Amino acid sequence: MTYSIGDLVYNGERAGVHHWNTLAGTSFYWHPDWLHIAEDMTGLRSTTPVVARDDVATQADAERAIIKHLNDQE
Repeated sequence: MTYSIGDLVYNGERAGVHHWNTLAGTSFYWHPDWLHIAEDMTGLRSTTPVVARDDVATQADAERAIIKHLNDQE
């Protein structure tokens, strides 16, 4: 299975931390100050780096990193 943006459920932002779930229930977190996607809300357990298209990473960059991470696991 190849993952796409449609497989992510965005749960919003709390205290600057953005949160997504996959349809299977896996959680991912990102804060604009982090250079990675995290497995926990503190950001201490990183999952994959976020590659910014511009100088500053965006929510779209974070979503691409999640999708890349999911597809690399397949």
